Amino acid sequence: MAKSIERGAKRLAEAIAERYRQGETDYWLSPLVVVDSRGAVGRVQTGDVVVFCCRRGEREIQLTRAFADPSFAHFPRTDLNPLLFVTLTRYHPDLWYLPAAFAPQDIADTIGEVVSRAGLHQLRAAEEEKYAHITYFLSGGRAAPFPGERDLRVPSSLSDPPRALPGLVRELRAAWAAHDPAWIAVNVATGDISGHSPAIEPKIACAEAVDQALEELLGLASQHGCWTVITADHGLLEDHGPPAGPPNNAHTTHHVPLIVVGPRGERPRLQPRGALADVAPTILAMMGMAIPDAMTGHPLVMDRGRMSHPVLLIILDGWGLPVEGRVDPITLANTPCWDALQRGPMARLDASGEAVGLLPGRKGNSEAGHLNIGAGRVVPQDEVRIEQAIAAGTFTRAPALQHAVATAKERGSSLHLIGLLSHQSSHGAVNYVVELVKAARREGVTRVYVHLITDGRSTVPGTAPQLLRELGQEMAQIGVGMAVTAVGRGLALDRGGDYIGKTQRAYRALVHGEGTAVFT
Repeated sequence: MAKSIERGAKRLAEAIAERYRQGETDYWLSPLVVVDSRGAVGRVQTGDVVVFCCRRGEREIQLTRAFADPSFAHFPRTDLNPLLFVTLTRYHPDLWYLPAAFAPQDIADTIGEVVSRAGLHQLRAAEEEKYAHITYFLSGGRAAPFPGERDLRVPSSLSDPPRALPGLVRELRAAWAAHDPAWIAVNVATGDISGHSPAIEPKIACAEAVDQALEELLGLASQHGCWTVITADHGLLEDHGPPAGPPNNAHTTHHVPLIVVGPRGERPRLQPRGALADVAPTILAMMGMAIPDAMTGHPLVMDRGRMSHPVLLIILDGWGLPVEGRVDPITLANTPCWDALQRGPMARLDASGEAVGLLPGRKGNSEAGHLNIGAGRVVPQDEVRIEQAIAAGTFTRAPALQHAVATAKERGSSLHLIGLLSHQSSHGAVNYVVELVKAARREGVTRVYVHLITDGRSTVPGTAPQLLRELGQEMAQIGVGMAVTAVGRGLALDRGGDYIGKTQRAYRALVHGEGTAVFT
């Protein structure tokens, strides 16, 4: 048994390596499906149990709905009832009926709630790629808009990220004129999308496009007599790696900026250091509003003078501050607006690790960043709660996970684990899968199939085969578990609404075995 487990992982790893030679990447890996003499191995069947071993939620929603939403109509599905589908965290309030191992936290008194409670209007805008962040996460995990809130979603352009910026500015300009908001929040996603590129040229072009959009947004704010707060949710674009390589395409632990600009170009003094939790208290203080006791952050503007609303919050997604010894595409770019802003007062904000509720030394991410920005306090992230549970030996004691393993045993059905092939992604880690494989072995569940999502963001490019071989060795030592599917994050975790071109491919690989056959 152990040899077959390890051999299956090895064959799958070899197939991924061959895909690399054909020009594919981890992120866009086309489905690979393990087969034997009888056909595809370990497909999800009627009455089986599935545990989606990923956290966060905005990238997990589409595949989850394909399996578990009774009203799903995007593409034909197989009737798998009575399928038990368990999520690691609550991916969306609409999926409340699904058992979640780690229930969401109740985050009240966010900046959006405070503004709404005062009877003021607010406007939020983002591309499709970051729409959940400017709405759901900025509101502390609330899906419905607050009274007086209007949300704008514009299309993203993943093949050419800067192309989306003019549409974002245009839609914001029109909605602002019609809505008369007191607080406006806009996410500029381009830095995060382009920052994951291994090439420096798209990053430089991205910085220049963002700089132009930033100038237009400041001009728009000035037209409305509006103060502007500029910050970022995490670092990325500012670090292309060391001068001699290899290129960096992952988030960083670097500081992010906080800059305040008045409608006539005023630049008030700021506290030199802070954290993302200080952003909401700073904005509320600028608006002359009381800061709720739940917000433990502090206002960073030292001389507020005659400030009032409206206030525009610009979140430059993935726009950190550079450090010595690393190539900075932003510095290399032609960014006159950003260069001028840097010459005035600027606070350096902690946006990673414990400062945003992550594990010590952990890189920042968009979910943690927006949660902390909106909440005005340090919000413990699911990663911390989960890792603490693993360290304490209580991870698989979560009632939803216990129920999943017990149901597979009672039904004599297969247990399927969908997990990310990574050790450090903000969406999850492969050790979650390992912990559940161990639990299955303890309870006598022998048919355990692992469906892996290759990362391409938080892992070093090209390392998926080695990670898969290591997982195979670990499962072989445990004595159960077989890796049977590999599919790229860009397909399995699409969040752009491409159910047909992406989500369906992942679903049909897991259920029907559609994909390139990998013989064991």
